[in-house]
Amino acid sequence: MVADLIRNKTVAEAEAILRFTPKKASAPMLKLLRSAMATVKNTYKLDPADFYVARLTVDDGPMQERVFPRSRGRADRIAKRTSHVTLVLEEAKNAKLKAQIKKPAAKIGK
Repeated sequence: MVADLIRNKTVAEAEAILRFTPKKASAPMLKLLRSAMATVKNTYKLDPADFYVARLTVDDGPMQERVFPRSRGRADRIAKRTSHVTLVLEEAKNAKLKAQIKKPAAKIGK
């Protein structure tokens, strides 16, 4: 659900959405987005403000199985699930997307 919120959004807009989304998954997604922005800035020497979230996928990862003891000698299985998150940032090339990126944020209040 959180991945659907920021897909095809600009980096600044995606960061704002993740900061104010009250879901448990928004904190790791925000950390991933900020890491990708830092990679763009430090490794490729590009401005992260010119980028948008082109692709964001969340796939199943390895699953750890544990045993939980129950009454009368029985046992239940507990599946501790993990996931793989892939985030791809692309530079905005068309004029419409660049205009959306350069647009100042709306003022709240007056």
